[in-house]
Amino acid sequence: MTLIILTLLLLPLSFFFLHRRRSPENKNSSAGSLSELLKNTHRILDWTTDLLAGSPTSTITTFMATITSNPSNVEHILKSNFPNYPKGSHSTTILSDLLGAGIFNSDGELWRLQRKTASLEFTTKTIRSFIFSNVHLEISRLLSVLHSFSISGEVFDLQELLDRLAFDNVCQVTFGHDPGRLDSSSEHIDSAAFAHAFERATVLSVRRFAHPFSITWKLLRFFNLSYEKELKAQVSKVHAFAMQVVHRRKSSGELGDDLLSRFISESSSYSDEFLRDIIVSFVLAGRDTTSATLTWFFYLISIHPEVKTKLLDELRAVRARGAREGELTVEQVKELNYMHAALSETLRLYPPVPLQTRACAESDEWPDGTKVKKGRTVMYSAYAMGRSERIWGRDWEEFRPERWMEEGEFRVVNAFRFPVFHAGPRMCLGKEMAYVQMKTVVAAVMERFEIEVVGGEKEKEEEEKKREVEFTMILRMKGGLPVRVRRKTMMMDGTVEL
Repeated sequence: MTLIILTLLLLPLSFFFLHRRRSPENKNSSAGSLSELLKNTHRILDWTTDLLAGSPTSTITTFMATITSNPSNVEHILKSNFPNYPKGSHSTTILSDLLGAGIFNSDGELWRLQRKTASLEFTTKTIRSFIFSNVHLEISRLLSVLHSFSISGEVFDLQELLDRLAFDNVCQVTFGHDPGRLDSSSEHIDSAAFAHAFERATVLSVRRFAHPFSITWKLLRFFNLSYEKELKAQVSKVHAFAMQVVHRRKSSGELGDDLLSRFISESSSYSDEFLRDIIVSFVLAGRDTTSATLTWFFYLISIHPEVKTKLLDELRAVRARGAREGELTVEQVKELNYMHAALSETLRLYPPVPLQTRACAESDEWPDGTKVKKGRTVMYSAYAMGRSERIWGRDWEEFRPERWMEEGEFRVVNAFRFPVFHAGPRMCLGKEMAYVQMKTVVAAVMERFEIEVVGGEKEKEEEEKKREVEFTMILRMKGGLPVRVRRKTMMMDGTVEL
């Protein structure tokens, strides 16, 4: 049986090499060949970034896709010719076991239906208030945990802690459930199991993208082999928990301000499976994106103390103009322009979703002259765009929030030059709330604690030892971010004693 399976897995590869010998149409064979791809799998983001930087048009053709970092092409894909670039069956099939027909894994009418309902809710005063109150709840728990670490003096992984915060918040916003991941005294066993299963299912689903041919992972799934066996088990746990939430909410008849309640009240015709897919999709969207960004942010300001000083100065100035105690109000958060710039600079260098995939429905020609055939997989790289000298200038490597500022105000950049939150019809609905959440967390932590990155000073002195990225579905910090924290003591004159 094993020999038969291996033979079936190797058949597509044999076909590829035979076809490649007979067809010399790939002009970038040295850059886009299968052998080069396999050689650079461990550094796929930097590899494609290097290739794009060396291309006159900022577009390359590789074995697997046509990839671009050209803002004009990105605008063409995401806006000008949006209907011609759906998610496509390749991407949606890979994620279908986990996400089903959820908003982030659907096209056409099914996508428009979910987008319309969700967009209405994200613009209402009620949902904004609901989200902000949840942020304050989670921050109080985060500060309590940080206080405990400041007393013990132990080293801990800040990335893992921020993951827990983000998970608690997105679950409350999505389906009104508090997993208590930041509060071990109230944590439910089923919630912890759901969080673990969700993490594993996400990581394992992404492994499918690494297969040059979809038939390979499909065969592994059919025979229940390798990682596909675990993926099936973890997806089953995720779906079981989500369905339990849906059944409980519908049977109780108690609807709140969370997204699940909004979809249930929108139409009684939505199936339980459809509501389940909505839950899973929104949890995926908000689970790691903000925590990954905050991790990189705290790391970057630790090796750029001049930025940290300016952030604290801005916080003091905002406090002086309004409430001087308690959590910041929404209005005060919006006044934190330099913090907004520093977070945007973090997102430029470390976008949570560094590569986006689309399918070309009909043959097309991009603004830079690239011809794309029908059925071709296309990608745009937010990671490469953030590292592009053509877009950001010669100092693109520098962490410099000032590039986002103009006369003391935050300067909005064209979304097609900075597609971290996507752009066009699929622009991220949670963009504003993501900034509000991140700024509120940063302000609360920086006002009360001094975070010391373990090994931070050494990394500043030895540039080659910078933190490595880990790319699964989200761009994370490989190995986490080990830190120590010290509690700040606020003096009567406004100075801080450590």
